[in-house]
Amino acid sequence: MSDKVLKNLLKREIRRQKETINLIASENFVSREILAIVGSPLMNKYSEGYAAEGRRYYPGNQHYNEIENLAIKRAKQVFKLGNGWHVNVQPYSGSPANLEIYLALLGAPLKEKKSGVDILGMSLAAGGHLTHGHNVNLSGLAYRVVQYGVDKKTGLIDYRELERLAKKHQPKIIVSGATAYPRKVDFKKIGQIAKKINAYHMADISHIAGLIAVGLHPPPFPYADAVMTTTHKTLRGPRAAVIFCRKELADKIDKAVFPGMQGGPHNNTIAAIAETFFEASQPSFKKYQKQVIKNSRALAQSLKKFGFALVSGGTDNHLMLINLKNSPNLSIKEPDGLEAEKKLEAAGILVNRNSIPGDTRPFRPSGLRLGAPAMTTRGMKEKQMQIIAKLIYQVLVEAKNPNLVRKEVKKLCLKFPVAR
Repeated sequence: MSDKVLKNLLKREIRRQKETINLIASENFVSREILAIVGSPLMNKYSEGYAAEGRRYYPGNQHYNEIENLAIKRAKQVFKLGNGWHVNVQPYSGSPANLEIYLALLGAPLKEKKSGVDILGMSLAAGGHLTHGHNVNLSGLAYRVVQYGVDKKTGLIDYRELERLAKKHQPKIIVSGATAYPRKVDFKKIGQIAKKINAYHMADISHIAGLIAVGLHPPPFPYADAVMTTTHKTLRGPRAAVIFCRKELADKIDKAVFPGMQGGPHNNTIAAIAETFFEASQPSFKKYQKQVIKNSRALAQSLKKFGFALVSGGTDNHLMLINLKNSPNLSIKEPDGLEAEKKLEAAGILVNRNSIPGDTRPFRPSGLRLGAPAMTTRGMKEKQMQIIAKLIYQVLVEAKNPNLVRKEVKKLCLKFPVAR
């Protein structure tokens, strides 16, 4: 690389990844194969349109058509879907994909001219995503939204309240799935509620797609009309997204993706998606997902032993949420997720501050989100999760010098290389 400035930044970032404990639940490490595909000459081509014959707007796409069809075929195979389902592998990422589903099923977002409720989605503080109708996101700015949450005592989705809201407001779409919910989602129950009011059921499985693929979380497909997943997180693929929908919605979804919101697809990324689903079909992938669950539970149990309070009391999946408000003896002045996040980062431990039930300040919430996927990819197991919990305790409770903790973090990390 002749650009010495950029070369140095790249070198420093690679070193950072190697020497830090990454507990950010939405991040992971891809395989060497996926890295090579994303950085391949496949990125040099424009391919507006779709792989079906005659639906491209540029010539020279014969190989890209095969790659896109391969990604679609493998996506269906991994989730065991038949001909009743259609797949679009072109979305650039999860947020555009969710908006593309809304565009397909609700039409153009002309909020001021609409009547009634468009979307019933999970609130941000309860664990929902910005694109599930939060008022600072286009989904909440452009569409009429009502949001559901969790039971204040248990931290679990309140399905009775969800059904009450659905019957009262008659939304056109009910969104299930979350970005910070540590328990299993009852897609069947939500699908039944949607059916009662003749609404679409859209499931966002971005965080748990890998778990669903190997049978460690119930699938939404029998009960949903459209399903979206990102391909990183537990799937360990590139930064992209895939939309699944019932066959009768295929034309609407495809038109919403292109030309509705996107131009030319990222062919290198679509090829990497094909590789992602190939890797997800291998026996080692199920073994990995089982270890993710084991590690997540081990980390949660260890944190509780050190006195940390967890939202809902624990986890069923790959992530958990620390409730700083109910965690005693913290070394920080207030239950401030931003301050806690910074203290841990200084020690080489990466978590992200996150809203928890009752929070009203997303930028300075009182929760921390932690996940096991990335460090499980590096080969860590339950024993290392116990060590990590102790390191977190040393930083947030004992106020141990972060430089001393960082030395321990680096020592641990170097035993588990990033490259797979």
